[in-house]
Amino acid sequence: MKITKVTAKVYEWKGETEPPRAHFSGSAVDILPKRGESMASFRFHGWLVIEVETDEGIVGLGNCALAPRIAKQIIDLYLAPLIIGEDPDDNEYLWQKMYRSTIAWGRKGICMAAISALDIAIWDIKGKKAHKPVYKLLGGKTKDKLWCYASKLYANDDLDKFLEEAKGYLDQGFTAIKMRIGYGPADGPAGMRRNIEQVKALRNLCGPDIDIMVECYMGWTLEYARRMLPMIAEYNLRWVEEPVIPDDIEGYIELRKMNLMPIAGGEHEFTLFGFRDLLERRAFDVIQYDTNRVGGITAAVKVNALAEAFQVPVIPHSGMMHNYQVCMATTASPISEFFPVYKVEVGNELFYYIFKGDPIPDHGYITLDDHAEGLGISLRTDYLDKFNIIE
Repeated sequence: MKITKVTAKVYEWKGETEPPRAHFSGSAVDILPKRGESMASFRFHGWLVIEVETDEGIVGLGNCALAPRIAKQIIDLYLAPLIIGEDPDDNEYLWQKMYRSTIAWGRKGICMAAISALDIAIWDIKGKKAHKPVYKLLGGKTKDKLWCYASKLYANDDLDKFLEEAKGYLDQGFTAIKMRIGYGPADGPAGMRRNIEQVKALRNLCGPDIDIMVECYMGWTLEYARRMLPMIAEYNLRWVEEPVIPDDIEGYIELRKMNLMPIAGGEHEFTLFGFRDLLERRAFDVIQYDTNRVGGITAAVKVNALAEAFQVPVIPHSGMMHNYQVCMATTASPISEFFPVYKVEVGNELFYYIFKGDPIPDHGYITLDDHAEGLGISLRTDYLDKFNIIE
């Protein structure tokens, strides 16, 4: 079997979106003046869709969501020529070829996201050829179903609306929920008070038997985090996520040493080498790569094996089928993230408007189909009029 064609398309949403509002999530730019809408620089309304075709008529689907127009150019100009004519069963060779051929200017960020998209498509081909789900090729099931947590619950100064959304997840049977922090260093003591009020209100609603995670999305400084963590420690959080920017590894180490609550990160880290350093330095209690960023499935399984040796759980960012397949095949992943299907707001929601086949939780658990082939997803056609598609 040979790869004969690679097609990269950018799906840009032109349909209705949720109106932006201030302080619904922190971000790394919050310490700068003229903040404006929270998450403005991180909001994305485009997604890259990859189709890798073979001479046997099998088409593998891959994707990435970081800077999709740039990722498409990297694939069209540099990566696709490297894999056309090659055997998709040689995924390790193809990964190394893409990684090493772009190492002078790639290694992390958008280039690695582009490699991830192609690698995911290659694994989709491998599964379809074998007539098995991808997780069967990775070692098979390590659990009957995937426990998952509801991940939305953006900060809201209207506590009643905030708690109404949270109650909806509890009513659906979720036993774990992640909320976003809306205020950071630039908002002073009043912002700290609002953060504490929301965490306290959510814990009071959930009671002691529901896991609560808090997402900061790189919106705090180390000094601010040192002050905030003791104030929220009493609410028994499963973890605090990305309290500081990903390059501040010493900051993560220092926050872990405070031993107040688990510290999570890694959504913006890449490849086995990046996570080796983080694990050896004991920077995280929880690893949160995304398979469509970290280097694809080929890289993700290596990170999982390393994390297992360090006894650090791997709970990938965003859920979605490319992550669920990997989580099912490793004991390193005790729980998975799930973004509720919702109107387009930040951009993660676009996955559900582009692909069909992604599982919906039942009482907080996701089941994967043993008889699916490859990733088990396909392209939707019922929302095509809501996208501008760039080929």
